[in-house]
Amino acid sequence: MKKKLSIKDIAQELNISITTISFILNGKAKEMRISDKLIQKVNDFMKEKNYHPNQFAQSLRTGKTKMIALFVEDIADSFFASVARLIEESAYQKGYKIIYCSTEDNLEKTRELIQLFKSRNVDGYIITPPKGIEKELRQLLQEELPFVLFDRFFPKLSTDYVIIDNFKGTYEAIKHFQEQHFKHIAFITLDSGQTQMNERLKGYESAMDELKLPTYTLKIPFKLDTKKVRDQFTTFFLDNKNIDAVLFATNYLAIKGFETLRNLKINIPEDMGVIAFDDHEFFKVFNPPITAVAQPMKELSDNLISILLKKLNSEKDDKANVKNQIVLPAQLIIRESSLKK
Repeated sequence: MKKKLSIKDIAQELNISITTISFILNGKAKEMRISDKLIQKVNDFMKEKNYHPNQFAQSLRTGKTKMIALFVEDIADSFFASVARLIEESAYQKGYKIIYCSTEDNLEKTRELIQLFKSRNVDGYIITPPKGIEKELRQLLQEELPFVLFDRFFPKLSTDYVIIDNFKGTYEAIKHFQEQHFKHIAFITLDSGQTQMNERLKGYESAMDELKLPTYTLKIPFKLDTKKVRDQFTTFFLDNKNIDAVLFATNYLAIKGFETLRNLKINIPEDMGVIAFDDHEFFKVFNPPITAVAQPMKELSDNLISILLKKLNSEKDDKANVKNQIVLPAQLIIRESSLKK
């Protein structure tokens, strides 16, 4: 059996000290002022010899696994999938690997996953939190385990988070409808206590109140199957035939709503204007293309990684006291579905 290459072997082969090799392998080369030329020499040799450091041994020496746990609601959802991919790319450039998991917005599953990743000693967490997870987040804070929330947060819990200005996103969408002379504007959302959904509803209600227009709101249960979602849409539109525009709170709801409107022979935008919160890669090729409130996914992912790495590389006292709470603007991308003809 071929002998496995060791750090000692590399040091002897390159005539470099074991300590220097160790600094390079553990990501401390810059800190120890090791030249780029020497770093490249070691990396080229390891690549040539197909040498891979023992990750477990490294984590014991450094106290770091270079692993980050990413909790999303549903990795199959286009928004979360896109953000996850961007986070993975950004983390990889910084020397970290991402472990994905879908919580399905399930409290018990999220609790179990947090415990699992704590036992695996991941360095940090990026979490889309379900309702009721505050106790576990407080425990992470007490244990000084770095984490950042995204998409939603808890107003009564002081944590780092990166979110979107959901209120302004829906507010501006309604104002756009009004500018296009739509007057009976509905809002279809999820029946959820999550902050992002609450803020989207508040933005709708605030704009409608300011414009002195009547409100039409439908709340869909979170885990309702597709057929029942379509049935609720159908009943809602048939019961409110004066509605001439609708804002969907998610792209998933928008896609199902678009199908329902087509089945009801309601023409878009002639009979009904449509806007979706959250863009989708297919919205621009729909007939007609769908206007969307787009979230800045690249900026969102960059901020999440930046904040988490800052916490991972800071002193313990700083981790506990400094909170980064970032609210990013959404962008209304106007397409044909909201332009009255």
